[in-house]
Parts: sequence; C-alpha cells; structure tokens
Amino acid sequence: MKKVGNHKSFLRVVALNLAFLLSVSLSTFAQDPAAAAPAADAAAAPAGAGDAAAGKALFNANCAACHKLDAKMTGPALRGVAERRDRAWLGQWIRNSKALIASGDADAVKVFEENEKKPMTAFPQLSDADIDNILAFTSQPKEEIKIPAGGPAAGTQGGESTGISNNVVLGLLAVVLAVLVGMLFMVNNTLRKISAANGVVVEDKKFSLLPLWKSFAKNQFLVLVSTILLMLTSAYFAYGYLMQIGVDQDYAPIQPIHYSHKIHAGDNGIDCKYCHSAARTSKNAGIPSLNVCMNCHKNISEFQGDKDSTYVEYTKEFYTAEIQKLYDAVGWDKTAQKYTGRQKPVKWVRIHNLQDFVYFNHSQHVSVAGIECQKCHGPVETFEIMKQHSPLTMGWCVNCHRETAVKVEGNAYYEKIHAELSKKYGVDKLTAAQMGGLECGKCHY
Repeated sequence: MKKVGNHKSFLRVVALNLAFLLSVSLSTFAQDPAAAAPAADAAAAPAGAGDAAAGKALFNANCAACHKLDAKMTGPALRGVAERRDRAWLGQWIRNSKALIASGDADAVKVFEENEKKPMTAFPQLSDADIDNILAFTSQPKEEIKIPAGGPAAGTQGGESTGISNNVVLGLLAVVLAVLVGMLFMVNNTLRKISAANGVVVEDKKFSLLPLWKSFAKNQFLVLVSTILLMLTSAYFAYGYLMQIGVDQDYAPIQPIHYSHKIHAGDNGIDCKYCHSAARTSKNAGIPSLNVCMNCHKNISEFQGDKDSTYVEYTKEFYTAEIQKLYDAVGWDKTAQKYTGRQKPVKWVRIHNLQDFVYFNHSQHVSVAGIECQKCHGPVETFEIMKQHSPLTMGWCVNCHRETAVKVEGNAYYEKIHAELSKKYGVDKLTAAQMGGLECGKCHY
C-alpha cells in the first residue's frame, strides 16, 4: 500500500505549535506589570509643629469656608503661612483677630486692609495643639493630582493594569484560528491522498440553488405562508418605527457648560431640589439660575478631585476650565473676588420636553405624592452627562399610575376619597389609576 505521509510527524508539528501558543499565553498572563514606585511622601512639618493629618480635619471644619491653600478666596491663601508669620502672632490672630487689630498691631492692620477689611471669625476654642496641627497641614508642599485625559485607560480599573491587553488576546486568538485553518487543510489533503491510494474517487459536486427555488415557486402553500410572514414582519417593524417618533429616550445633548451630576449629586451628595427648588411648588422643575451655582463656586474656582475617585472622567484642567466658563457668564473675577458687571447668557439645551397637549405638574408629584426625582429621571447621581432616562410616553405614565399607591396620610381630602373608594374596590391601598389617574382630562385638557 502506498504511503500518504508521516502522520506522526504531522501530529508532532501540531503539538509543538499548540505548546508554543500555550507557553506564550501563560508567560503573558504571568507577567504582572511592574509596580510603580511609590510616590515620595509629602515633606513632614518641622518637629514639634503638630500632626498634619489632624490639621487637615481641623482646616476643613473651621477654615475651608473662607480659605484655600493655594488660591485667594474670601481670605488669603494659607499654604506656607507658618513660614511667613510668627507662630505666636498666628495664635493671637486665629483666636481673636478683631482684638489684635484693635490693639494697633501693624501686621494685623495690614492683613485686614489687604483683604478689603473683611472680619475674620474668631476661634477661641482652638487649643495650641489644634493651631499647631493646622499650621502643620498648611506647611505641606503642594501635591499635584495627575488625572489622565479620558479617565483610566481602557481595560483597567482605578488606573491599574489587568495584566494583559485586549490586543494581545485578540492576536493570540487570531493565531489559534490560523493554526486550526491550516490543520483543516492538512487533514483534507491527507484524506484525499488516502482515498487516492485506496482507489476511491472523490467527485467535486457543484451545488446549485436554482432547482430549490423552482420547487419553492411551484408550491403555492409555501409561497402563501412566506408572503403572510413577510407582511406581518414588515408591519411589526413599521409599527415599531412609527411608535418611536417623538420619543427622545437617552437624548443627551452637549451643554454650553459641562455639568457633572455624578460629581455634584453623586460624590458631593447635593440634593436635587437644592438646585431645582421649583419642583416643590411649580409645574416645572426649572433650570437653576447661575447665582445658585455661585453659592458654592464663588469659593470653588478650580477642580480638586481625588486621585482615588472613580467619578473622574476628564482631566482636572477640563473641569477647572468649565468653572471658568461659569465665571465668565456671571462676570466674576476670582482674583479680585468681586463681580465685574460683564455677563454672558448661557444657552442651555432643554432635555426633557413634553408635548404641548400634555399637562404635568412637578409639585403634585414631588410635594404631594412624595415621588423621588430618580423615579422618572433615573439615577442622575451616576450621570456624567445628563440624559433623558425614561421614554415619557403615555403608556409609561399610565403604567406608573396603575402601579403606584396613593399616599393619603395627613391629607383630609384624599382620606375622604380613599375611604369611599376603598369600600367600592374592597382594597386597603388605592393606586393613582383607581383615584382617577387614567381619566383623559387629568393630563389632556
């Protein structure tokens, strides 16, 4: 019998290829990225100057409302103040600056006049140790926060490498696929040689679809069923397309000033109704006026962030530039700490917009029904860019009225209606639909 090839040699080649691929894969996974050298700790305050960690907590509780470390706010920047002023003088100034100024102290009078004669709050409750701790915190060198553009690199979490990139994985899969294709060709070639050695003739049949289509066309029942299925499928997709007209779910326009709900409502925990206060008493929630923004940003001129935070998706410089846009709009000079009188209107892009024939009252839902903002607007505390979370369709509203129980406690009007309807429906809890929430005139008038 004629030999058609050395099968042991062929298997040996395949085994060597697989062993090579496995060794490359294991070595790639086993190689952990080199641990970054730990950053040098900030220089400690001079001996006996206090605890900087404790000083940070005291600074945030007592000083941060008027002072920053590296920028002028209501008061001057305080980084390195212990090197510019005498320790005993600082203690007197912190405990009672007004008395020190009244005594005629030249340095106290100069500081008072340089800061537009703004009085400083007295802190007689701070002990010498507390003041030493605060000064130790202000004596630390500035630590630069480096946040890469676009947030952590793809395939990482918290800026740490996962050990292997997606490109390496895809490359290995491509190599494995190529090896398998090569093996199939080799097996096919080997089988053809074996067939030829044994006198078996392999015919290459050409497959044609033409006879199949002719048979299908002659079968009237299959043609009828296929036509009906095609029409039903087309009607289904056409109906779905038409039902999406006017539905702007996930609409997320770019605003003239970037506002991160993830930072404000999420990380800082600002209540939605602090900015959208009109939602309690008005039909519309309203767009907050810029003076609401300035309640905080008058003293927050640059983005500090946190190098360990997960909400940061842009660079520190990007967020700081957006704050500057706010200052340009209201005419605020952060250096002089005063308004210039030059203002620019901000053309916000509206996101949620019901049709004119639909009536919706925020105060009725927020104040009376006690519904949380997230019920309709979604988890806004996780949105970097605000979007329309819900479809706001009629069916969506109707389903909510059918599922939501009415809170009647403390409302004599609702309690009376609730008592009468409870007897009619025989239930303890009434939904908004049972209270008339499905009547056309409730939303269309």
